[in-house]
Amino acid sequence: MKVLVVEDDRDLAAQIAAALTQAGYTVESAHDGETGEFLGATETVGAAVLDLGLPGIDGIEVLKRWRGAGLTFPVLILTARDAWSDKVAGFRAGADDYVLKPFRMEEVTLRLSTLIRRAAGHATAELAAGALMLDTATGLATLDGMPLRLTAFEGKLLRYLMLHKGRVVSRTELSEHMYDRDADRDFRSMEVVIGRLRRKIGEARVETRRGEGYRLLPVDPE
Repeated sequence: MKVLVVEDDRDLAAQIAAALTQAGYTVESAHDGETGEFLGATETVGAAVLDLGLPGIDGIEVLKRWRGAGLTFPVLILTARDAWSDKVAGFRAGADDYVLKPFRMEEVTLRLSTLIRRAAGHATAELAAGALMLDTATGLATLDGMPLRLTAFEGKLLRYLMLHKGRVVSRTELSEHMYDRDADRDFRSMEVVIGRLRRKIGEARVETRRGEGYRLLPVDPE
């Protein structure tokens, strides 16, 4: 899942990006409103962490432009402001949640995980597809109650497929969420990782729809 971080404090942005990467997300960063607005409008983004006090275009205006363009991905706003009017302005512009600075990185990752999960229609942190389980808060995946040993990339793929279980996900969609903007997106390498993931969770759990993409079965395969 790709997350856009728009924060003008480069040290803080790097800390947020590192925490989100550790939590299994792919991260794009911007340090001003214009760049943030552009990336949100042109990149395939699953969610955004947006500071309100940005140079150039402020965060509220960036958010208004995203929503005005029909972009519906969840947005978690960051602000050092404690006035209720600023929070109200953020929600009226289309924010989904907010965190006040200073904050713990764990709070950002957990709140963002909740927003992404709810946007995909899941009420709890645990995602299930039959005997396959994924705790989105901890990243722990289990099959029949036994923990799975997954690489970071396998974990990213599984999270995305679990969030969209039952739906065919194209290779292009997967690559846009798995790789950074400047990364070399190699479909053959992705197919290799899909193959490894299949062997760990069960060959029949991930269907290949020729010419369409992949589908994680919502229940145990027969």
